[in-house]
Amino acid sequence: MAVAIEVNDLYFYYERGKYVLKGINLTVRDGEMVAIMGNNGAGKTTLIKHFNGLLKPIRGSVKVKGRDTKGLSVAELARTVGLVFQNPDHQLFAETVEEELAFALRNFGYPEDIVKRRVEWALTLMDLRKYRHRSPLSLSGGERKRVAIASVLCYDPEIIIFDEPTIGQDYYQKQKIAQLLRMLSRQGKTVIVVTHDVEFVAENFERVIVMADGKIVADGNVREVLTDPEVISKSNLLPPQVTHCAWLLKDVGISPKLIKVSELVKEITRLFHEHKGI
Repeated sequence: MAVAIEVNDLYFYYERGKYVLKGINLTVRDGEMVAIMGNNGAGKTTLIKHFNGLLKPIRGSVKVKGRDTKGLSVAELARTVGLVFQNPDHQLFAETVEEELAFALRNFGYPEDIVKRRVEWALTLMDLRKYRHRSPLSLSGGERKRVAIASVLCYDPEIIIFDEPTIGQDYYQKQKIAQLLRMLSRQGKTVIVVTHDVEFVAENFERVIVMADGKIVADGNVREVLTDPEVISKSNLLPPQVTHCAWLLKDVGISPKLIKVSELVKEITRLFHEHKGI
């Protein structure tokens, strides 16, 4: 499988000498769906801003589809990498939702019939049709987030990065976002999601990268990473609630490697039938 993003020995600071990223090495392959986790200040957002050229390495390199980002502008990378910011207000500017979604398509020179078709598709996908003539900035935080997501999906980049997509979303919208991520993955898109939502990661991802203090402290299978007490401790993350329950119940035979509600229910049911009640 070809490499979508390759990071080698990446160092970066905003203020000279105070490194925010410290020797990051990372490979994301075409079509992968990866979550990046870590507490505030771990360096997650700084890292992903290197993927679309908003930031350039102080040391080391970042390559996107084999091209070194140091020699590429944000505009050049934008055709390949779409980034949905954590704060949608940093991304939205048009007078209406419809115009917001059409902007990038027109900027890239798409014919008007394709612009209209793609905008309609994205409005429907993100449940925004009723807001099409509203100002994006008049919407709620969760709705603005969906507009920002739709504005990136419209122009169909190969690599799509979401910074905290579930913030401000209710359960229904979180499920819609999960479905969207799976759809993009099935289409062969490379999907990277930065999030604090450990339950969302446990339910929807196979690979997770955990950062702490500008370094990667774990990178691997979501079950192995999120049920590892040492990783949880190093990164100051909370484990999934199911995992925490499983740890408390391990002495009665519950596996400490559970991450999903369905798994815990299955384990408790098994014990009940084996022992006629725990």
